[in-house]
Amino acid sequence: QVHLIESGGGEAQAGGSLRLSCAASGMPYGTIAMGWFRQSPGKEREFVAAIDWAGGTQLYGDSVKGRFFISRDSGKNTIHLQMSSLKPEDTAIYYCTSARFRYISGRTTPGDYDAWGQGTQVTVSS
Repeated sequence: QVHLIESGGGEAQAGGSLRLSCAASGMPYGTIAMGWFRQSPGKEREFVAAIDWAGGTQLYGDSVKGRFFISRDSGKNTIHLQMSSLKPEDTAIYYCTSARFRYISGRTTPGDYDAWGQGTQVTVSS
């Protein structure tokens, strides 16, 4: 089964930047898309960003557009989330995810995705 490991979480001040990474192993041939969700205590898991297999198509949640950037290494098994202009409301556990669909348009709910990492904590102070 696919195994996802996040790294890069930590603390940052409001307005600062942080870069998350996710390394995947055991990826099936049909697993194409990867992305990020986040979850705060008492809230549902929220879509952050997704990227297709080739890395040419990206999708972002409204709350992070213009501030976060998702990318994929040429080897296809590692993605990154560059987080800039951080706000306290960005504080959450960030989860890496993967899925077996080819096109990411409209894929913004947790049920769309197949595998999940353990999560990494991001804390933004004001």
